[in-house]
Amino acid sequence: MHVSFEEAQHIIESAVTKSKELGVKMCIAVLDSGGNIKAFARMDDAWVGSSDIAIKKAKTACYFAMPSGEIGKLSLPGSPLYGIEHSNDGLITFPGGVPIVDKEGNLIGAVGVSGDTVENDHIVAVAGATKCGQCDMPKHPWRT
Repeated sequence: MHVSFEEAQHIIESAVTKSKELGVKMCIAVLDSGGNIKAFARMDDAWVGSSDIAIKKAKTACYFAMPSGEIGKLSLPGSPLYGIEHSNDGLITFPGGVPIVDKEGNLIGAVGVSGDTVENDHIVAVAGATKCGQCDMPKHPWRT
């Protein structure tokens, strides 16, 4: 199952609203569960370079069914996933990408946000994702 076009539009709207509340300009990407772009917005005056980062944060969250910042914790030097950001045509392993999970616990897509601090990027991504689902996958067997 994939996030619908209508849901993707609501996610963008919710994320833009949160961005405005925080006083920041963001790029916001919504991907379906296959990692394909469903919707994208770049707010006026948001950094052009943040477009690619938002998409890659969403892709990271989607491909690994966890927030991009969690992959970052696993990819530090000496950690089991060190260097993973070089896979899949480039991943982003810092906060701002979150999975979208439906009520049954199925991954239906992901949201990626870039344009300010990683803390604000994450806050805006969560505001978008929770418009149509939750951000946490059921516990994966290999995750501790």
